[in-house]
Amino acid sequence: MDRNTPVRIGLLGQGIAASRTPRMHMAAAEALGLTYDYRLIDSQRRELPGDARAILDMLEAKGFSGLNVTYPFKRAVISAIDVLSDAARNVGAVNTVVFRDGKRFGHNTDHWGFGESLRQGLPDAPLDRVVLIGAGGAGGAVAHALLDAGVGTLMVADLSAAMARDLSAALADRYGAGRAEAVTDLPAAIASADGMVNATPVGMDKHPGMPVAASDLRPDIWVGDIVYFPLETELLRTARALGCRVLPGSGMALYQAARAFRLFTGLEPDTGRMWEAFRSFDPGRDSAPFA
Repeated sequence: MDRNTPVRIGLLGQGIAASRTPRMHMAAAEALGLTYDYRLIDSQRRELPGDARAILDMLEAKGFSGLNVTYPFKRAVISAIDVLSDAARNVGAVNTVVFRDGKRFGHNTDHWGFGESLRQGLPDAPLDRVVLIGAGGAGGAVAHALLDAGVGTLMVADLSAAMARDLSAALADRYGAGRAEAVTDLPAAIASADGMVNATPVGMDKHPGMPVAASDLRPDIWVGDIVYFPLETELLRTARALGCRVLPGSGMALYQAARAFRLFTGLEPDTGRMWEAFRSFDPGRDSAPFA
C-alpha cells in the first residue's frame, strides 16, 4: 500500500472502552510512518443500525478501510461478507473485515493468534489430550488452533452441553473421528489431560473467579487462558502457584492484532512495539470513539 494513504480502522463491539487493540495498531502504524486512524464503534456508546449489513454499509460509506470485530458481532457480520477466509469459515466467526476493491473480506485472526501464542509460549507442550472450556466464538477459534497444532483429542466443555456437542461434532467432521469430544464431567476430563485452556469470560475483571476448582489442577498440567484483562487471571495465578506452566491471554491478543494489521495494510508490523503498547495501555487516553 501507499504509506501516504490514510488508513481508517474501527473496532466494532459492545463495551469495548478497555480494549488494548487500538493502541497496538497505532504503535505499529507509527513505527511504519503510516497515517492511521483507529476508532471504537461501541454499541454501548452510540446507536447503530439494527443489522450487521447496515452497520458495515454505514462504516464503509464513512471511509473505513477495515474493522476488527468482537462480541456480539463476530457471527452476525458473516451474512454481510463477500469473501470468507478458510479460518473464518471453519471457525464460523469473523473478527477482521477488510474493505477492498468493492468487496468485503472476512477473516478470523483469533485462530492464528492463539496458535502463534502457543508456538511461542509453550513450544514443547504435550498435546495428547487437552481440555477446552468454552464452545462460543472464541472457543471455536481456539479449538481449531489447538487441533491444527497437533492436539490428539480435544475435550470440549461448556455450560451449554448442546454447544459443546455441536462444536465437537463440527471439529470431528473436519479433523476426523476421535479428535474432539464433548465432556460434561470437567474434573474427570482435566484429570486425564496434558493441558487445558479457558476460552470463557470467567476471570475478567467483570467476571471474576475461575472456570474450574483449584483442586482440579495439578502441577504437571499446562494451563492457558484467553482472558487478558487482567493480565494474570485468578486461574493463571493459581496454576502458577501450583507449579503449572501457563499461557496468558496476552499472547493471543498480540498475535491476532499483528495478523489483522497485516491484512489491513499489507505491511509487517513490529510486534515488539505492539507489545510495549499493550503493556502501557491507558484506557482513558487510548479509547477514541467513533462519532
